[in-house]
Amino acid sequence: MPTVLFRLLQRLISIRSWTTPALVITFVFFTSWPLMALFERADSELTAPENYWWWFLVTTSTVGYGDFYPETTGGHIVGVYVIVGGIATLTTLFTHLATTLETARGRRMSGSSSLHISDHIVVLGYGAGRSERIIDELLADGRHPVVLGAWDDVDHNPVPDRGIGFVRGDLTAQDVLHRAGVHHARSVLIDARDDNETLAVAVSVHHVNPALEPVIALRDMSRAEHMRYVDETIRCVQWHTPHMITEELLDPGITQVYSELVTHGGGNTYSCRLPESLGPVSYGDCQFALGDRHDATVLAARTDSELLISPSWRTRLPAGSTLYYICAQRISQEQLARAVREAGGSRGT
Repeated sequence: MPTVLFRLLQRLISIRSWTTPALVITFVFFTSWPLMALFERADSELTAPENYWWWFLVTTSTVGYGDFYPETTGGHIVGVYVIVGGIATLTTLFTHLATTLETARGRRMSGSSSLHISDHIVVLGYGAGRSERIIDELLADGRHPVVLGAWDDVDHNPVPDRGIGFVRGDLTAQDVLHRAGVHHARSVLIDARDDNETLAVAVSVHHVNPALEPVIALRDMSRAEHMRYVDETIRCVQWHTPHMITEELLDPGITQVYSELVTHGGGNTYSCRLPESLGPVSYGDCQFALGDRHDATVLAARTDSELLISPSWRTRLPAGSTLYYICAQRISQEQLARAVREAGGSRGT
């Protein structure tokens, strides 16, 4: 009889499912109770219904409080059977849990699982070194989760230490884009291996989520018009400027601002040296003076030792420092000096 029970128990343990632990513990409980009642005395407190379940629970969990215990040799043998059944149940449970976790981790590493995420940034396309730089800048911003989508030639997550989502497959396939959560994404960067591939991915992304305004890295910016046949809201950025790509993802429209700054007739940028006659002045005085008198915006200042990008208004600039500003027209040194003096006087009053 014990041999039959142990073989049956072994057969149950070999079943790989979440129901196996429940089957094992239920089987041991309903076979051990009558056996214990058979071997123990008729008046034994252990076999009473209100006590046996408690003894069974603390015995299978290997706690063993000792408040109830078998007194006969047969009862001891049944007790061993219960202990083995409890250990087998826990072993089966933890083994299946570990297998499930390892399988899930393997699927995440291989990029074959679906990601349940929203309001995130999806980077479609992987290039060693380049993608890490883009991802690191996006993560440094800290506002949105990041998901990387790669083609099948990337057989595992290339950045497992970044804590980002990863999917792998044909990036023009709807199921792959759905696994990456493109239909719930905040923004998408298409950084493919060539511009033709970029166009194909853009078509698929637009089909999955027409509301998105993708950022596209192009090697040939003349292809930008072709991209806008797909979606007029697509934002094209030069492929070799990854920092500008991340800025466009995080702050839409910023590349257009850059473009205007470097285009003649747009927001023209100029420079002008602070006259020696002014002496040291604060950056704030210059910003206020040029804004108030010439509708200009000071971007930066260069002293003999360093370039200051939008420093504190309290920063003191020595005479001879260079101001860099945006304005409709160039400002002469005489106009700059007069503006600072007049603005300083009006602020003082």
